[in-house]
Amino acid sequence: MSFRLMTCGAILALALGSSAQALEPSWAGRAVVSRAQRALIESTPIVQRSYRPLHVYGNTVRRAYYHDRLLPRPREFARGAGAWVRRR
Repeated sequence: MSFRLMTCGAILALALGSSAQALEPSWAGRAVVSRAQRALIESTPIVQRSYRPLHVYGNTVRRAYYHDRLLPRPREFARGAGAWVRRR
């Protein structure tokens, strides 16, 4: 019985963790955007905006909101650099 309870708990934890991760915004490649895009971005709540290279304040707010920490991990530097390289 305890094995079933632990299995159900593990499945529930994985399901909740993946759904919370899915809500987190992705990386956008452009640090500077057009006026029309800027208006759209500014009308979006800061925690729902995309992470963007060189946007220290907004990225820090989102990191604190989604991960409960302020400092980026090395892989976040890699994601930011990758988004910068892939920018359109």
